[in-house]
Amino acid sequence: MFYRPEDGHGLPHNPFNAIITPRPIGWISSRDAQGRDNLAPYSFFNGVAYTPPQVMFSSTGAKDDQPGTKDSVSNIAASGVFCVNVVESAMRDVMNVTSGTYANDVDEFERAGLEREDCRTIACSRVAGAPAALECKLTRIVDLPGEFNKVVFGEVTGIHLRDDCLRDGIFDVLAFNPLARLGYRDYAVVTELFSLARPDD
Repeated sequence: MFYRPEDGHGLPHNPFNAIITPRPIGWISSRDAQGRDNLAPYSFFNGVAYTPPQVMFSSTGAKDDQPGTKDSVSNIAASGVFCVNVVESAMRDVMNVTSGTYANDVDEFERAGLEREDCRTIACSRVAGAPAALECKLTRIVDLPGEFNKVVFGEVTGIHLRDDCLRDGIFDVLAFNPLARLGYRDYAVVTELFSLARPDD
């Protein structure tokens, strides 16, 4: 099968998200100008540089009460900071609660019954008990083709690692089994891994 996106795919559901898988989930916490916390998962998320460490996530929609974008992007544009919380398998259900489309005055931490802690380098909350959290300062927001498509880039200014996830000096993903996004409404859990040495190692 071949199709041009502008012509449509003719399938019951768009296969695009199912092609680019698995994708890490950036569980983004932010704070608005009134001091209200927001928490939302984004599966267009990744690390983009080592030195200094940098991440990105992309928002591809808008809300009626947040013209032209979503709460996360609006909050980050105003505050200049955000936090990326890593989602473990055990948090799948509460993560899903925070994916709902709520009014901009709704606190998703409260809606999902999640405990929060203050970040150390930025004025933002993070998910207490998450396997890891990356405190970030905004470096830029880039508009992409398409009406509501934006990419948020941030430099990591602080890193939290849960103690039980550190084993023999390694951040061990099998200690918490990260949740990954697939296509449609599907997810996967990392339960095993293997190593490959590069040819020049």
